[in-house]
Amino acid sequence: MVNTELVERIQALKAQRNAVILAHNYQLGEVQEIADFTGDSLELSRKATEIDAEVIVFCGVHFMAETAAILNPTRTVLIPDPTAGCPMADMITGEQLRELKSRHPEAKVICYVNSTAEVKAESDCCCTSANAPAIVRAYADAKEIIFVPDKYLGQFTMEQTGRDLILWEGFCPTHARILDTEIATARQQHPGALVMSHPECPKPIRDASDAVLSTGQMCRYVRENPAREFIVATEIDMIHRLQKEAPDKLFHPVSERCVCPNMRKNRLEKVLWSLQDMQHKVEVPEPMRTRAAAAIQNMLAVVA
Repeated sequence: MVNTELVERIQALKAQRNAVILAHNYQLGEVQEIADFTGDSLELSRKATEIDAEVIVFCGVHFMAETAAILNPTRTVLIPDPTAGCPMADMITGEQLRELKSRHPEAKVICYVNSTAEVKAESDCCCTSANAPAIVRAYADAKEIIFVPDKYLGQFTMEQTGRDLILWEGFCPTHARILDTEIATARQQHPGALVMSHPECPKPIRDASDAVLSTGQMCRYVRENPAREFIVATEIDMIHRLQKEAPDKLFHPVSERCVCPNMRKNRLEKVLWSLQDMQHKVEVPEPMRTRAAAAIQNMLAVVA
């Protein structure tokens, strides 16, 4: 049960600090409930440019708070738990990307928004799981395209566009943990249910799914699809958001193991402490911030 006194203290501090709380769809339900805005990476990237607040509390993993800081240099961006990192984002460094670029000097670089500010700064354009094919198509004239860091999203994008990409060997450990045998078992347990998977999933999972969707696309899919039951092959806390989008429908996790431990580090107590002590600030130094912002703005311009 949610601690109502804790929620009231958060709301009071939020008003006092002129703060706004953003939460990714993979956050715990209790955190999603106290957020002003909940969404996927693209939705929150856009929202970060529209917010009229002095303080942004970003409930997600570190690269997401970094993205908000990149787009809002005059605002204070806080992350409740500074150890909430992203293993996939950490699978490539700026130095590694520069070395790869040196071997492909005419290539354009598209980086998944699930990457560090340093990697964004070395990229021509960012993308999300929702818009990666559209971004690649926008660079149709490029001789080569480097796509980092997620090889599975890269493979999915190649399938959608027919374009060869130079991929990096990065991946999301949470999505890579899902097995195609688990989808088969879930279909047996829930006959007639549609399977939704995320583009970060390996190809056998994507191929075994009825739809491959970003978290934002999943929300629209369940609202608009007449099906009554869905098997969800992504981070398990996504089901909280889906249940709110379609309260009359049933959602089943493909696996109870599909949990991102970093996403779960942001608890209500930490949100309170973050606002109370104005911790932990996320800042991106210049000129890295300006260069990273250009890559994000290039993405937003393509999908505007």
